[in-house]
Amino acid sequence: MNNILGLLRLRIKRGINLAVRDTKTSDPYVVVTMGSQKLKTKVIKKNCNPQWNEELTLSVTNFEENIHLEVYDKDTLTVDDKMGDADIDIKPYVECIKMGLDVLPKGCAVKKVQPNRTNCLSSESCCVWENGKIVQDMILKLKNVECGEIVLQIEWIHLPGSKGLAGV
Repeated sequence: MNNILGLLRLRIKRGINLAVRDTKTSDPYVVVTMGSQKLKTKVIKKNCNPQWNEELTLSVTNFEENIHLEVYDKDTLTVDDKMGDADIDIKPYVECIKMGLDVLPKGCAVKKVQPNRTNCLSSESCCVWENGKIVQDMILKLKNVECGEIVLQIEWIHLPGSKGLAGV
């Protein structure tokens, strides 16, 4: 508990135009890795535009560490096929959290993050004030694959007794 700064909730919402790895479709799932932590979503059968709507929570010990996503096609008799990967740089989001904002109008954009060569964003991503918290919605373009995007949201969760943002 001493080295945990807080928690980061990932809402893996959906996939868009994911690669076909079976005859006409795929059975995709997402594996999320940060440091030694590894979490995964459920498998969505026969769907290249899956709706996961699943929440995964990571313990954050280092704001410099990226979150790595890998999408796979579940196979029964062979090794699961890779369907691309993406990285999330949480530093821009953490900068917004560190501002210590308390009350803003709902939907107020705190920061805009533009796609560039070093992130996997497919379009502009905004850190927005919603329901007393700052969240960041993003669409990630998958790398090392012919097509596909993942839609997700991240949200900081303060953990009582942790170092929090003061530990940075």
